[in-house]
Amino acid sequence: MDEREADVVDAITAQWQRERPDLELEAMAVFGRLGRLLTVATARIESVFTAHGLQRGEFDVLAALRRSGSPFELNPSVLADTLMLSRAGMTGRIDRLEGAGLVRRIADREDRRAVRVALTEQGRALVDTVVVAHTENETAMLSVLSPADRAALDRVSRTLLQGWAS
Repeated sequence: MDEREADVVDAITAQWQRERPDLELEAMAVFGRLGRLLTVATARIESVFTAHGLQRGEFDVLAALRRSGSPFELNPSVLADTLMLSRAGMTGRIDRLEGAGLVRRIADREDRRAVRVALTEQGRALVDTVVVAHTENETAMLSVLSPADRAALDRVSRTLLQGWAS
């Protein structure tokens, strides 16, 4: 290897290269590393949420409500769509968060038959605390990269996502 240290993905691709020299393995190496990055990043990210008594999905609901701006309330179906979750899955999350006093269900001002989910003061305080820890954690995770490398990673990952979405 040049300036890079060999890793487990290099070992796997070297084995394939030995056994099947006819295969193009560049994509396998990239996706192998992306998979390993996802596994490590997920554990580190979720550790922040767990340290604050939340599961990732619960944080996502609180964060969606907080990002929505004052009065920090949304229709449950809008929340489900925003988080790409089934209505039943959203109901379960809202039930848990309501039980913990972090959200409450309120009647919709325009349609009293409909419900909205609103952050409580406790929920807002918690999500404001957790989002600081979350962003600090993610920043620290990327600190091994130079600013130029972080910008390149963002650009390349954006390009891949846009290319795959079409």
